[in-house]
Amino acid sequence: MANRVTILIIEDEQNIRSFMEATLRANSYRTFACASGREALSVITSHCPDIVLLDLGLPDIDGTEVLKQVRSWSGIPVIVISARTQEKEKVAALDLGADDYITKPFGTSELLARIRTAIRHSPDAGGAGRQKNIFQVKDLVIDFDKRIVFVDEKDVHLTQIEYKLVSLLAKNAGRVLTYDSIITRIWGPYADHNNQILRVNMANIRRKIEKNPGDPQYIFTEIGVGYRMAEED
Repeated sequence: MANRVTILIIEDEQNIRSFMEATLRANSYRTFACASGREALSVITSHCPDIVLLDLGLPDIDGTEVLKQVRSWSGIPVIVISARTQEKEKVAALDLGADDYITKPFGTSELLARIRTAIRHSPDAGGAGRQKNIFQVKDLVIDFDKRIVFVDEKDVHLTQIEYKLVSLLAKNAGRVLTYDSIITRIWGPYADHNNQILRVNMANIRRKIEKNPGDPQYIFTEIGVGYRMAEED
């Protein structure tokens, strides 16, 4: 079962928010939406979207502050969608780490094209900008473009979080990723770092991809340190 690209819409104007949600869902994207900056920061850390569409004129904190906080821990693609048209404001947002800037009003075709570009250039959103779109070790195959995991040529159903974990480890195959670094990359800097949520998800992943979860051949535990994905064949 494919994991669809998840997009978070941060927009306080309901009509624009509803328009974007309807457009994206009609094009097979999975969406979340919120109307304030603080809610957005919470949703980003809890739902781990693949792309963020960010309005700057939010009612509680400015969108640039949201961008700053996200960029302090994540490289998730952020597309600014704003009524601010001055060049200096666009430059400021891009300098803060925005991947793109769309000026309101905008059309459906432009929005979808900018999203496709963000996906292509993002290593975390299954894009084609990556040097390798297929990862394989033994009978485990990950198709990053289609966001599908196979074991013994059978499609493995993973949750969004489980797929992100497997994908992160595969992109760093052979390297040990510490517990804290994985938690920060997947759940954000405000997540509880007691490792329990990570252990639970990893146990679920192993039940799905390992023939013998007690003697794994794909994802190894470095006791007291973190996890390591086996290197490609």
